Amino acid sequence: MKANKAMVLTLAEKCKTILASNWQGNLNTIKADAKVSKEEIYTSKVKYFVKKGRPYIWVPEKTLHNVNTIIDERGSFAVTSPFPGPLANLLRSIKKLPARVALTGDVVPLKNEKVKLAAESLKEIISSERKAMKESSYSVCGILNSSNPGYTSRSENLKELLDDNEKYMVYKFNLSSCMYIDSDGGTHEVEIEDIEASKVDPLSPFSSSLIDGINQSDVRRRALILFCITYFNRNAKDAFLLSVDRKGFDVLGKVLGPMMNDGSRVYQWKEFRFTFKDEARDLEMFCQQLVKMEEEALKNVSSFSGLG
Repeated sequence: MKANKAMVLTLAEKCKTILASNWQGNLNTIKADAKVSKEEIYTSKVKYFVKKGRPYIWVPEKTLHNVNTIIDERGSFAVTSPFPGPLANLLRSIKKLPARVALTGDVVPLKNEKVKLAAESLKEIISSERKAMKESSYSVCGILNSSNPGYTSRSENLKELLDDNEKYMVYKFNLSSCMYIDSDGGTHEVEIEDIEASKVDPLSPFSSSLIDGINQSDVRRRALILFCITYFNRNAKDAFLLSVDRKGFDVLGKVLGPMMNDGSRVYQWKEFRFTFKDEARDLEMFCQQLVKMEEEALKNVSSFSGLG
């Protein structure tokens, strides 16, 4: 169950997964009235979706980005991996940042016909995600329904762009550089060609709902604790799901740290990577493999207890 190279996402895949998992990010453009030497930055949170590796960004008509990009198309865009509900509170409490992607490039406005095409693509994405959820089994729905759809459903949040009375300008973000920033703050440059060549993870649109649904369930959280004990032989007293993808998932477990000088040991939060035997091609396969792991872990712990 420990990660090997073949079962871990590449940096490019991690970037694409983060971009496809979220629906909002921070857009930065250079203020139109700023002096060249100063280059003051205007920042705001905007909604987007990704098509063929490029973000398509919806910017409210009244924001300064629309003026800024007329003068200077250069911009940057930052997106974090989903950290909904209880996970957000935990990350704040231990001062840990979620992994994120930082892009630089040109913010290019779409003309009338291309705006319509982008809107059609958005409708297709929303329809496809809703269909997948509607056709999900009872166990999958149980996990997804445990989450808060207003905060975790990508399709519900993107739908607001089509329903909202607010007017938007639509932009295509043409990447010139990409940086992956891990949860420890380490930065890793990623080639644009690698981003474009990597495939979108099938779990990405639902990752926020999966993470929150599992973290909101006491039963599922106890299973994560058992995973730390069974697969890593680490005595955990608490655990939260941190991220999911087709190859496995990451867990933050509260485990005993190393021995201190005075002989004592304290609990600390540590990341654990769990990999699947087979890639999860869809929601159903992810949940099936998760349940199978839960059964194995429970059997293992019960067997161990029986020996005692």
